[in-house]
Amino acid sequence: MSFKAAAVQMCSGVDPVKNAAAMARLVREAAGQGATYVQTPEMTGMLQRDRTAARAVLADEAHDIIVRTGSELAVELGIHMHVGSTAIALADGKIANRGFLFGPDGRIINRYDKIHMFDVDLDDGESWRESAAYTAGSEARVLSLPFAEMGFAICYDVRFPALFRAQAMAGAEVMTVPAAFTKQTGEAHWEILLRARAIENGVFVIAAAQAGRHEDGRETFGHSMIIDPWGTVLASAGATGEAVIVAEIDPSAVKAAHDKIPNLRNGREFSVEKIAGAIAGGVAA
Repeated sequence: MSFKAAAVQMCSGVDPVKNAAAMARLVREAAGQGATYVQTPEMTGMLQRDRTAARAVLADEAHDIIVRTGSELAVELGIHMHVGSTAIALADGKIANRGFLFGPDGRIINRYDKIHMFDVDLDDGESWRESAAYTAGSEARVLSLPFAEMGFAICYDVRFPALFRAQAMAGAEVMTVPAAFTKQTGEAHWEILLRARAIENGVFVIAAAQAGRHEDGRETFGHSMIIDPWGTVLASAGATGEAVIVAEIDPSAVKAAHDKIPNLRNGREFSVEKIAGAIAGGVAA
C-alpha cells in the first residue's frame, strides 16, 4: 500500500514555543498536500549552543511543548506524526536527543534516542562535543506500521552503515534520518550518504533537515530529501529556510530493488586478518 510522506524543513531558533508554532504551521501544510506521514528535523524544539540557556528551558517528556504539540497534530490531522527529535531533560541532569512517532490517536508509538554522538573538530574551527551533554541511545528499532516497516536514525547516525544494514536485515523498508547537518559537512557528504544508505539497503530514505542561519549563530545545510530504493531523489528542498517536500512511497519498490540487487541475501560472513606490509627484498609471507 503506497502512502504520501512529507519532510518538513525548519530553521529552529532558541524558543521552543515559537518552534512549536512553526512546526504546527508546516505540518498542517504537509497534511494539506495529502501527507499521512510527516517528519520534522532533528532538534525541532530548539537549537541553542549555550547549554546553560538551553537547560533553563528544557522540559522532561511529560511537560515538553514539542511532544505535546506533536501528539495534538497527529490527532487533529489524522496522521502519523514523526518529531524527528527534540531535546528532552533526563532525571540524571543529562539530555536525550529523542525522536517521537505519534499514531493518529496521538499516542507515542515509538521513541528513538540518537545512538552516535557528534564529537568532532572541523576544518573551519567548529568543534562539537555532543556527548558532554547528551546521553547516547543504545537501541535500534524497526516499527511495523500499517503502511510500511520503518527504521529510525538521527543525523550523525547516517555515517554508521551497520545501523542501517541491521535495520534492513530486520525488514525495514523506510529509513528515517531527521538531521541538523552543519553546512561544511553537508556540502561534502549529505546527499552522498543518504543515497548510499538507500542504495546499499534497497530502502526509501526520508530526511527532514534544519536549514539556514539560526539564532544561536550556527548554520545548517538544509536540502531535506526523500530518496527511493534505487537512489533516485524523489523530492528535495533548498539550502535555507522553511519548506515542505512530499513524495509517494510505494513499499513494493523495496522488493523490486531487492530482486534486482539481492545484496541483503548475498552477504556472507568473513574474517579479517591484519598482516605486515611489504618488506625489504620481498613481501611478508
